Amino acid sequence: MKKITFLLTLFTAVTFAQTDAKIYDIIDAVSADRIRADVKTLTEFGTRNTFSDTISNTRGIGAARRWIKSEFETISENCNNCINVFYQKDLVTTKMSNRVPHDAYVVNVVAIQKGTKYPNRFVIMSGDIDSRNSNGSDFTKDAPGANDNASGMAGTIEAARVLSKYKFESSIIYVGLSGEEQGLFGGAGLAKYAKDKNWEIIGVLNNDMIGNIEGVDGVIDNRSFRIFSEPVPANETERQRRMRRFYGGEVDGISRQLARYIHKTTKTYMPEMNPMMIYRLDRFGRGGHHRPFNDLGYAGIRIMEAHENYTQQHQDIRTENGIKYGDTFEHVNFGYAKKLTAVNAINLASLAWAPEAPKEVAIGGIVEASAKLKWNKVEGAKGYKIYWRDTTSPTWDNSRYVETTEFTLEGIVIDNFFFGVAAVGENGHESVVVFPNKIMR
Repeated sequence: MKKITFLLTLFTAVTFAQTDAKIYDIIDAVSADRIRADVKTLTEFGTRNTFSDTISNTRGIGAARRWIKSEFETISENCNNCINVFYQKDLVTTKMSNRVPHDAYVVNVVAIQKGTKYPNRFVIMSGDIDSRNSNGSDFTKDAPGANDNASGMAGTIEAARVLSKYKFESSIIYVGLSGEEQGLFGGAGLAKYAKDKNWEIIGVLNNDMIGNIEGVDGVIDNRSFRIFSEPVPANETERQRRMRRFYGGEVDGISRQLARYIHKTTKTYMPEMNPMMIYRLDRFGRGGHHRPFNDLGYAGIRIMEAHENYTQQHQDIRTENGIKYGDTFEHVNFGYAKKLTAVNAINLASLAWAPEAPKEVAIGGIVEASAKLKWNKVEGAKGYKIYWRDTTSPTWDNSRYVETTEFTLEGIVIDNFFFGVAAVGENGHESVVVFPNKIMR
């Protein structure tokens, strides 16, 4: 009997250590050629400045967003109308920012692939529709915005093409956001829309510049990419802040856990890639479209190239001192954009196939030679993974699979590690890890 029990335990452990072949299929399905064609189309609208022409069918942001909407609609037609496509818009005025040259609607293009079991639970991939030149308020001069951010927008469309071939328990949103260059208006509008609709957001994967491999520092690298994430939620309470002083968690907020999830999934299925977790909301003193979601308490990160070239960002097209300035088509590396699109696609799929994360994780074991954890039962979970790591480690390095909702890690001293719990589905896909949010005495 003991032998049978041991074999069953071993079989369970092996089962949940295996990878999902469908994830490799998703990686293989992403097309650099389709991304290339989409980036080319987006650059040919001349400018996609938020305040540019909305009437023309060939130039300006109006033509660009109508084309993006039509692409999503074509994808939906090819999957028996599995995606709901619509505009979401908000009025912005000159009183809101000195970067707003005239009152206008900031219009997002939203495409929702509804989940089969949890339609109100969403994981979001975003790219930016708009572009700019040296003067962000100049909405007439050319601003092709090939890498910033036709690359992210094309990657989002391509992810929709690939993932629309599958069904997921949770919903996936592919969205083109506008107004990024004038103050993150598109993200702010959609984040508020989500809050008003009571959407349950698992996480936001903001893609802003995923096509450049040659940095202004001279480094050429087509394997590395950055994952920016804030350490703790911007809207945390004073009580939560005080508790951290005694129980830890300074680098364990929901966005940081999402970053770790992406890091782990990428290293599991795309080990040739080098995901770099950057412990910062965004680049130094700068911002991206995940921030408005963070501001409202949603998990959100930014995925982007590791080595930027500033001569190709926010620049008029020109040549000075032998340097070609401007964000033009020839500077985008489409093989690299394909890799980062695949990174997004496999994480969207993994999260949408996974059960919900535990909402409440309690921890105890003060002045004991063991750590005790207890969490709520999650619908659809076959089991759970308890994770722990050294307090100085950026990743979850140790784990134990269990099929109960409480467990004691014997010999693991609570003082020396950080802990978390993830739910595991029948298919082996895991939720994001949840850091303890309750103390057991």
